[in-house]
Amino acid sequence: MKPPVPNTPAAELSCEVCGLMPEPPKARLTLANVAVMLPIELLVHALVVETHLPYVAKVLVLTLTATVLVIWVAEPSAARMLRGWLHAPALRHRRKLGAAPALWRARTVLRDEPGSLQKVTQALARSGTNILSIHVHPVADGVLDEFVLSAPGHLGERGILDALHDGGGTRSHVWPTTALAMADGQTRALSLAARIADAPDELPLAVAELLRARILTPAAALEKDDAGTRLKIPTAWHGPIIFARPGEPFTPAESARAHRLAELAEILSHQRTAPAARSTR
Repeated sequence: MKPPVPNTPAAELSCEVCGLMPEPPKARLTLANVAVMLPIELLVHALVVETHLPYVAKVLVLTLTATVLVIWVAEPSAARMLRGWLHAPALRHRRKLGAAPALWRARTVLRDEPGSLQKVTQALARSGTNILSIHVHPVADGVLDEFVLSAPGHLGERGILDALHDGGGTRSHVWPTTALAMADGQTRALSLAARIADAPDELPLAVAELLRARILTPAAALEKDDAGTRLKIPTAWHGPIIFARPGEPFTPAESARAHRLAELAEILSHQRTAPAARSTR
């Protein structure tokens, strides 16, 4: 078992690649150097002044000694002894960032019975997590609740999964997300519908953006899928399009939105090709 990493400025701020600390503020670095150099300078002066060397020799000795001590003793000592004070502003900023709320998307399956949603929301509240949006989708063995959550910075994926489990959720999944998740599925679908209305050929890319999925090649589409992470959209004018989203099954609502976009693209494509066909007669 590895010993715990000490909670020191070096452990919190040093670069994981090169191990270097960030540059401290100039004012703090100057004060730290003065605090370390002043006793050394006084001691060297006191020792040299008491000697019977000529004046020029004393100046040379003081200059060389002070220079060597500053370079090899004072600055390294200041950086080591006063490390916490030197990097205090950066540490405060780092800890504020670490404690800032983070956005997550979460899905969990609940029993379709009164009180089940209240139980999971109470469990999330006990962990300090705020529910920003919620969508409920009926599934075969209950309801699939999809959340956008704002959780404390110290609460990671494991903490959110534990809260969902404590609230009675099963088959839970959690993913980091951004503020774009606050745009609900309907708004996103309408925006992409306007894009398809202008260019029906954009259907595959628009659906992939809507579902946050990737388009499968014909060869990859032949592989078996038992987790519901693939979605097939048949189109008469384009052929079937298959999308994949590993680890994140598609919901019935997402499937319905994608099929409606495909119908829109097919209607618009037919309307545009019909006049062209008539004009060639």
